Amino acid sequence: MSKSPQAQTRPGYHHGDLRAQLIAAVRDLVETHGPEGFSVAEAARRAGVSSAAPYKHFKDRPELLRAVVSEAMDRLHAAMARGAAAHAPGSLEAIAAIGMAYVDFARGEPGVFRLVFGLTEGHEEDAELIEKGESCLGVVVQAVAVRMGLAPDHATVARKAYMLWAFVHGHSFLTIDMKNKDMGTDTDDWTYLLEISRAVLGPG
Repeated sequence: MSKSPQAQTRPGYHHGDLRAQLIAAVRDLVETHGPEGFSVAEAARRAGVSSAAPYKHFKDRPELLRAVVSEAMDRLHAAMARGAAAHAPGSLEAIAAIGMAYVDFARGEPGVFRLVFGLTEGHEEDAELIEKGESCLGVVVQAVAVRMGLAPDHATVARKAYMLWAFVHGHSFLTIDMKNKDMGTDTDDWTYLLEISRAVLGPG
């Protein structure tokens, strides 16, 4: 996997960019070594700074990983929202596009995807990360509500949104773990997601 421009070593840096550079460096390291397979010092080398520099922005390694999770959730939310906006509100295509953004994120950054949903220690009690997770699910809820002509807080909307999320979440993990390669199907992701959306929400 090629390094993002921010993660490449530079002869110098701007203080305002260091936090983003470190997050980008850790993203690359997570993809290569997993969340437990790198050090803060290694992330600093990737960012082109001293081993002490990260501690100006993060108190320790867990806080740095938390920042990676937070930034990834922001990007996932944005991708899901763009997917929905690319199609007519309430259409099956809009629903499927949200799922496609989710699957694409998992395929593109499987290490970070696992980190986000593995909930490293303490994240399950982190109010900000919980809110960001709910915001991602909220994209699905809103699209389902429009599709069904119901309020977003309607119990049926919540149930249908959860069903869609569970299908796509499971498909994403099966995909990146390569557990679905020998299932006897050559259905592409988009067709699969449309079929799931239709099965859960009805034709149209």
